[in-house]
This record gives sequence, C-alpha cells and structure tokens, in this order.
Amino acid sequence: MPKVHVNGADLAYDDAGYGPVVILVHGALGDRRMWDHQFTALAATGYRVVRYDWRGYGESGDAAGEFAHHADLLALMDALGIERAALAGNSYGGAYAVDVALAAPERVRSLALIASGLSGHEWPAAMLELARDRILAAVPAERLQRYRDRTAEQIDPADVDAMAEAQLRLMAVGPDREPSDLDPCVWEQAMRMCRLVFEREWGGPASTELGARPPAKGRLHEIAAPTLVVNGLADLSYVQEVSGLLSEGIPGAKRVDLDDTGHLPSIERPAEVTALLTEFLGKPTQAG
Repeated sequence: MPKVHVNGADLAYDDAGYGPVVILVHGALGDRRMWDHQFTALAATGYRVVRYDWRGYGESGDAAGEFAHHADLLALMDALGIERAALAGNSYGGAYAVDVALAAPERVRSLALIASGLSGHEWPAAMLELARDRILAAVPAERLQRYRDRTAEQIDPADVDAMAEAQLRLMAVGPDREPSDLDPCVWEQAMRMCRLVFEREWGGPASTELGARPPAKGRLHEIAAPTLVVNGLADLSYVQEVSGLLSEGIPGAKRVDLDDTGHLPSIERPAEVTALLTEFLGKPTQAG
C-alpha cells in the first residue's frame, strides 16, 4: 500500500490500470474501500484508477492543524503526475470534487457526484436536530464531548460501535428502512469502515478543516465539466435536495435516481454504480 506526502500529511492510495485517469473520492462515513467494485472494474476496462484515503481516515496519516480536503486532492494529483482526471465522489467526497472543478477547471475532465454534498450548503435545522438526537441516543453527551475534545482517558469500543451504527442507520440505511433491509455483507462492510472513522477521529489529534473559499454553492453555473449526479431514493430527503441543487445548477448535468438505495450506493448497488460510471465515462480513447 503506497503513500504520498502532500501538504504535510501522508495519504494512502491505490493506483491501477492504464489510460485516462479516474480518481475515486470516498465520503465521511468510510474510506477508500467503499470503491472496491468500481476500482477493480474500471482499472480492467482501460482506465488508470486512483483511490485514496483522506487524511485522518483509513490508512492515511493523522489530520492535525488546519487543512483543506480539496487542496489535498489537487496536491495528490500533482504528486502522482496527473494533469487531468475524471473525479467521482461520494457524499463530502463529491463536494471536494466540485471544489476542485471550480478551483482548477482545467484539471477536471468530468464529475460523477454520488449522494453528494456541496460546500457552502447549510443543512436545515430539522436535519441537525434529527442527527443530534440519534447521536446522543447512542453515546451520552458528556462522554461524547470528552471524545471530541480528545480528553477521554480511553475510548470505549462499545461507544465506537454505537456511534457507527447510529450514523449508518441515519444515512446509509435511511429513514424508511432498517439495517435488515440491506444485504448483511453491505451492512458489515459499512460498519467496518465507519468504526474506523470514529476510532481515528476520537483517537487522533485536534484538527480544523478549512472549506473552499468561496464555496461552491452559488457557483455551480461556472462548472463546464460533464457531470453525472447519482441520487439514492432511500437517502435522507435533505441529502436528496442537494442532488437537486447539483443537477439543476450545473449546466447539462444528468441525474440518475436509484430506487431503494441510501447514502452509500457504491457498496449497496456496486454493479449498478459501476455500470453508470462506465457509461458516463465512455470508451477510453487516450491517456490523460
């Protein structure tokens, strides 16, 4: 497993195949393993495919101090000698892909935004209240605050499990389904990744993520790259609203809605997502 040092952090990544470059950007509930199916399939069909772990996630180095995830993505491209790439991102990974497309449009060939976030978008109070209630039902407020402050003497694995389950029930499962509605392998894969998210977050140093300035909201009309928006119809309605903002705000964007699919389509509907990406990217014709 190689690593590359960018912006003061070591980022773990995988790099396979030859041809036009596709970079897969995971979301905040997991790590680069969420792209297992897409990484293998696209690399076998004429693309150079790169997937990586954000700093503080997966096998990458800790997030410490101030940093910006979209700046890390651009620095990763520089370090790997990638001048131009198609970017596919899930959740906040999609938001970072959009930020890169606005910051350096000449570097982005196309965008695939899967249950994507959007920098500058403010989540409604009802969503924040729902998330807070679910989280506090999983881990008591005082203990959760110690984890967030990095002042806890130890991290209880039961709290990690409870937090991961609460987050995934809210997002990956969605409001109208139960974990039992997912394939057991999908649920376990999501739990493995999400447990590690909170082990790393609560056990690592303090850090501050800097967002894009200016943010993408209000600037979507500036994006010229061909764009695919993939929305899960079992995802939270608040997230689906962002899919609407992206598909309506980016000129020429194509939207695809996936039935009975939550916030992690790449692992819940791997073959369907791979097929959508393959069709959207088109037949590889040249390296780049």
